[in-house]
Amino acid sequence: MKTPVLSKITLFPVKALSGVDVERAVVTPAGALRQDRQFALQDEQGRLINAKRHPEINQFDARFDLENRQITLDLYGFDEAETFDLYEGNEALETWFSDFFGFRVRLIENADQGFPDDRDRPGPTLISTATLAEVHAWFPDLTFDEIRKRFRTNLEIADCPAFWEDRLNKVADDPIRFKIGDVLFEGLKHCVRCQVPTLDTRTGEAYPDFQKIFMQKREETLPDWIEKSGFDHFYRLAINTRIVWAPAELQTGTPLLIL
Repeated sequence: MKTPVLSKITLFPVKALSGVDVERAVVTPAGALRQDRQFALQDEQGRLINAKRHPEINQFDARFDLENRQITLDLYGFDEAETFDLYEGNEALETWFSDFFGFRVRLIENADQGFPDDRDRPGPTLISTATLAEVHAWFPDLTFDEIRKRFRTNLEIADCPAFWEDRLNKVADDPIRFKIGDVLFEGLKHCVRCQVPTLDTRTGEAYPDFQKIFMQKREETLPDWIEKSGFDHFYRLAINTRIVWAPAELQTGTPLLIL
């Protein structure tokens, strides 16, 4: 087998919104990818807005100009788009979101750690391209790109078979250490999925029995070298990581080496 290679990096500048592909990503001192989940939307009660609570968030598109710190928003089905500077407290941008959701929305920022789903495992999520292709085969009426968007993974690995990343799941209490270039990672746990992958990324509509189909197929296609007892359920995909030491940035085309 070839040496696995980092083939794709996706950042999600605003938590729960669309991603943007980059060739390089800088690691912050907190072990996060700079500009990934750097911003988040917050309601009047201080809760973060996401597709789990507000599936209608998928009814608009967000495009990012990272160099100029700008976001362009437009509602699907409408021709008009608006571009805003992306910074905490931008009243014009907050008004756009508030008008869309129907309640007051704030834009908040954490430039160092961002707003990860799992603060105990704040590193980027990792998956292989072959795994996404296998999952796509379970849902042939969806496009491959739609599957990729639903699972919202940061790092994609090529030149390896489906579910290769499962070998990075920690054994007992011992994380699996690996490197991509000079960046040292610990592979932790299979990522527990929520309802977000069940939702259409353009409409927010739920796919019938998505979770049931996924769990059945995930169990059926589990590699022989994985112990099933390590799964409390099979609605898990991709690996949560922790960055241990990062003197350099990540770059696509760099090999992944298990230590």
